[in-house]
Amino acid sequence: MKRALELAGKGRGFTSPNPMVGAVIVKNGKIIGEGYHKKAGEAHAEVNAIHSATESVEGATIYVTLEPCSHFGKTPPCSDLIIDKKFRKVVVAATDPNPLVSGSGIERIRKAGIEVITGVCEKESHQLNEVFNTYITTKLPFVVMKYAMSLDGKIATETGESKWISSEDSRKHAHHLRGHLSAIMVGIGTILKDDPRLTCRIPGYPNPTRIILDSKLRIPLDAAVLSNQHEAPSLILTTSQASEEKRTELEKKNIEVITVSELNGQIDLRKAMQVMGKKGIDSILLEGGGTVNASALSADIVSKLIVYIAPILIGGEHATAPIMGHGVQHMSDVYKIKHMEINRIKEDIHIEAYMDRSD
Repeated sequence: MKRALELAGKGRGFTSPNPMVGAVIVKNGKIIGEGYHKKAGEAHAEVNAIHSATESVEGATIYVTLEPCSHFGKTPPCSDLIIDKKFRKVVVAATDPNPLVSGSGIERIRKAGIEVITGVCEKESHQLNEVFNTYITTKLPFVVMKYAMSLDGKIATETGESKWISSEDSRKHAHHLRGHLSAIMVGIGTILKDDPRLTCRIPGYPNPTRIILDSKLRIPLDAAVLSNQHEAPSLILTTSQASEEKRTELEKKNIEVITVSELNGQIDLRKAMQVMGKKGIDSILLEGGGTVNASALSADIVSKLIVYIAPILIGGEHATAPIMGHGVQHMSDVYKIKHMEINRIKEDIHIEAYMDRSD
């Protein structure tokens, strides 16, 4: 199953809106076939594993990281294929949270007289498909807040300089995130200060959809993020405060502008996530500054944190922190974190953690 999970991970960044799935076929104590879901719309992991088999799969065991599908989509049900090929046993890491499947694939296979074992490396499977699991059950994007900061908790000097806090290796790691997730979102402040392209620099990976939060449409028409729309589409979320003339100019450049309801004069981020979910965006990398980060936490849209801590000190009471605004007023209201993992990327500290919503 660990090998099947390893294979599944090769599809990261290419399978959306489908989950990442890997499959390994074992017969007489040896692996005779393996495969994974490579890209949305293409063959599923089970199909690729069967096609790669070096001998007949009849009587074999197939290890699958996610319950075989039981419905007709762009491809036929994998549960039917497993039955037709006369497998002896099916080992499944996790059941599919998709309401179209949700146990029916396993039930169909068992009714055909094939042994099914579930729950092997279940935790690892759930973590692998955290984006899919969130989106398929809530229809909301899985939001990852990412930032790099100094050891004293600053993301920029008081003059606004931030290039570069983290190391080149950390920045390369962050660009992989852009290739893995469906969209990247920033506030208009980041656009006006840095004029970023917000593309993925890792060869072979797709560019994310670029989402700009701009309540008054202050974005310059020649902003870098509005370029190369054929490679990396951009859309702007705004409010009723925006100029209709500016909206028309942007739409002439084939930039999609979406009006979202306001909350305290700013874009209502919870409503914005509902809009993005309806557009099929299943995951968002939040690369906003301290103000956007504060709004995102307040709106409770963040699921995961990725932080790079550099071995430098910036200092200054007016230097920018990763979470700005007024913050919480009482310790009883702090944002809690769980499942924190700490690693090193050269000299930088790399932290991955999840928001704790258990209260």
